[in-house]
Amino acid sequence: MREEGDELFMENVSQDFEPKIIAFLCNWCTYAGADLAGVSRIQYPSNIRIIRLMCSGALDPTYVIKVLMEGADGVLIGGCHPGDCHYINGNYKARRRVAILKTSLKEAGLEPERVWLRWISASEGAYFAETVKEMVAHLKLLGPNPLKSVWAI
Repeated sequence: MREEGDELFMENVSQDFEPKIIAFLCNWCTYAGADLAGVSRIQYPSNIRIIRLMCSGALDPTYVIKVLMEGADGVLIGGCHPGDCHYINGNYKARRRVAILKTSLKEAGLEPERVWLRWISASEGAYFAETVKEMVAHLKLLGPNPLKSVWAI
């Protein structure tokens, strides 16, 4: 989205920009993994705000689009590993929906890399923390969500 002549912009972004991430997490696995990271005092960036869902398959893609339009720089969707869903096939539904969503975002001119889908179990607190760190670093490279300026209220 950024042009090559935006070096000055990118310098300011890398120093001052702190991305805002909204996370939609499965209650049974990824949310429990995030809780384990906290209980274990594993440090990760505070750029993330968590919304707990009973299942990643219950996430309507319009909620992802809504938070991006309202200025979130990235969205993390976390669910149980394939085959381990407490609701049998919810994570497979989530995977299909995210694939379609990313295609739609690309067609709308927004980087699909702003939406991450990760399978994180309840015992993977360290992996949750590492995922958040990686996502923050990646979003810093992408820069602020371009929709912030378009849809700002």
